[in-house]
Formats: sequence, structure tokens, C-alpha cells
Amino acid sequence: MQVLRELPVTEHPDLLVGTNHYDDAGVFRIDEKTALVQTVDFFPPLVDDPYEFGRIAAANALSDVYAMGGEPLTALSIVGFPDEELPIEILGEILRGGHERVTAAGAVIVGGHSVRDAEIKYGLAVTGKIAPDRIITNGGAKPGDRLVLTKPIGSGVITSAAKKGKVGDDELAETIAVMAKLNRDGRDAMVAVGVSAATDISGFGLVGHAFEIADASGVTVELDSASVPLLPRTLELAGKGFLTRAYKSTIGHLGDRLQATAPDPTLVNVLCDAQTSGGLLISVSQERSEKLVTALNENGALCAAEIGTVRARSNFAMVLV
Repeated sequence: MQVLRELPVTEHPDLLVGTNHYDDAGVFRIDEKTALVQTVDFFPPLVDDPYEFGRIAAANALSDVYAMGGEPLTALSIVGFPDEELPIEILGEILRGGHERVTAAGAVIVGGHSVRDAEIKYGLAVTGKIAPDRIITNGGAKPGDRLVLTKPIGSGVITSAAKKGKVGDDELAETIAVMAKLNRDGRDAMVAVGVSAATDISGFGLVGHAFEIADASGVTVELDSASVPLLPRTLELAGKGFLTRAYKSTIGHLGDRLQATAPDPTLVNVLCDAQTSGGLLISVSQERSEKLVTALNENGALCAAEIGTVRARSNFAMVLV
């Protein structure tokens, strides 16, 4: 974000969503009925199984299109791989996992690019489509809106603990399933109901991405920390220090724009911790919130938890109670 602030602002009459408010994807209008939704994301493995890593990374990249209300069309694979140190079959399994999730999304992998690297990295550049008048950004939240989350929090904690052998295979499998699940169900629900704003939860954690909604919308986001669904053992493991480094970065970045009165400091850290392929955080009018929760449950979302409220802007952009 700091680097982007120093770059010239890109202006074009057909650039409908750019980098101004750090939205999940860019949107470029083709004609009156169609716009392209474009995003890219890649990272090193966070689980040992190469096939599951591929599925998680692909679901994570596709999520940015879903968060805008779009439909994924095509994907390009992005690969860094130490082919002189590791068997090439590992890369094959990563790509197979990515292909599975892209196919499940109804999209097509049309190519990609690979480089020799010191560590494995994998992800996708995804192009989707959307009607220009149906775009959902992170900048439309209004005072009185309810905030709804579609996946539990805790993937950063669980995967960090798994690397140290503190999480069993069954527990890790549950977290992998959460990360690999597409956010299509959330997209379908919020498009059908009509919502104010949305974003997906990833590297900046729930609090960091909720702050982006607050900042882009000119409001205060108040989260009820006790209402946030967590993966099993998340608080226990976080209390033992199994967190990513991102929670400190998020807290530091928000600084005095964050008011955390939540009684459990460990929970505050968890809510600031990085997530991978997390759920959608949706801002919806109070009148439509029940309808959204119902639609999410009917569509098979992992959860449909009301976790907070949008307030008029106060001295703090983010409040944790």
C-alpha cells in the first residue's frame, strides 16, 4: 500500500475500479453490458501436500473475482519452482490442484509462466466478467449496515501450528477444506440479495480488510469479537504463540485508527492475523441482512455469521468490542 501511494493515479474513462481504495480486483469496461474483472495472487506453500496447496492457492486467487460480484472466466498460472532441488512431480501435483479448483469454478486455465526460484510459489492471474452496473466494491458500506462473514477465522494460526507438529491430520484437513472452498456461494447470495459492499479476507486479516471497507466507505466498522466464528482450537493455539507475523503488521498499520476494547487480547491478535482464502465480509442493509443470511445458508456457505455493524465515522475507523 505504501508503494502504491507513491505511484501516479491511473485514469481512464473505462477503468471502473482501480487501485484508489485497494479493492480486491480491478474492473475495466468493455461495453455497456460487460466489464472485465482482473486480479492476481500467488504465494509459497502453507501446507505440505502439493495438490492441496494448489487447490488453496487457486481458490484464493479466484476469490477476488467473487468478492467483486464477478464470474471467473480464464486463469493464467504463475509458478516459481526450484527444479534442481525438488522432483518436478511436485509441481505437477500443484498444477493439478489448481486446475481442479479453476474447473470447479467453471473457468479455464489458458496458459501461464514459470521461473526457476529458490522456493516454491504458485498462484493465478484471473480474468472474470461482470455487468458494469452490478459491481460490488469495498466502498459502499453505509451506517446501519450489518456485517456478515462467510468462513470461520483461524487458518493462519492452524497452519502455523501444523508446521510445528502441533495440529493433527484431521484438524489440518478441516482447515484445508475451509481454505479450498470457493467463495462462489457467497457471491451468488450477495448478488441475489443486493448488498452495500464486500471484500474477501486474506493477508491483512479480518480487521485489516474490515478497515479497508471502513476507509473506502468513510465509515466506522464495529466488530463484535465474540460473534466471529473460529476454527477449532484457534484461540488455544494462538495463546501458545502460533500466529503469523501479519497480526503485528496489521495492528501497527492501523495504529490510532483502531480501538480494541475486546476483553481477550489473544482474540484481538487472531482477528488481526493473516488468513488464506478466507471468506467474504459483506456489508448489507439491516433490512436485507436476514435475507442474506438465509441465502448464504441455502447456498452452502460454511457460515453466515453477523459479526458487526457499520457506524457513522467516529474518531476510530475500526472498533473491536
